[in-house]
Amino acid sequence: MTLGGVCREFVRHPSPWIIGTLFLGALVTRVLLGGWSPADALVPLAMIATFPLLEWVIHVFVLHWRPRRVGPLTIDPLLARKHRAHHHDPRDPVLDFIPAPVFVWLVPLLLAVTVVVLPRLEWGLTFLIGITALGLAYEWTHFLIHTDYRPKSALYKATWRHHRDHHYRNEHYWFTVTTSGTADRLLGTGPDPSEVEKSPTAKRLHGLDVTPRRMKR
Repeated sequence: MTLGGVCREFVRHPSPWIIGTLFLGALVTRVLLGGWSPADALVPLAMIATFPLLEWVIHVFVLHWRPRRVGPLTIDPLLARKHRAHHHDPRDPVLDFIPAPVFVWLVPLLLAVTVVVLPRLEWGLTFLIGITALGLAYEWTHFLIHTDYRPKSALYKATWRHHRDHHYRNEHYWFTVTTSGTADRLLGTGPDPSEVEKSPTAKRLHGLDVTPRRMKR
């Protein structure tokens, strides 16, 4: 598969368009507001530095959530269900992306942080520009890794191998997607793959079966 073919498939999915629209809207609004300060450089740098940790936390505690019973209810969020389906069929491109229903609450949350949480709207917009740019980078990198496009640079090859080891060797390690050797090494989940046994549940997270109906829901 060529890189051009990957790009054409990438833009067929809603997630890049939703994130890209937020990015462009925040960027245009920030430029129109002006009032630039050192925070406009510091905020993105801090976000880039901490993004691997954010990826790790979301991957471990949200995407790899084990369904839990609370009385008569089973707590099994959409993101966790979709991620189990993604492990079951890593080559299904639909399952590579953030599910569209997630944006129903994610977009208002990001806008609330932009407008309410940060002390100045300018800083909030800079945050929104940064988080959406990182989100697009995440969606692109994750999608690219799961295509037949093969690495051509040492940096991408390391990232490609890192995530594919998570899917095809052992789901208990290598949780970052856009980088290798960052948060996983820091938090003890980035061992030498040659020293890790293949997991029998890499395609069946928590040993749970995934039916076609649940995969697409």
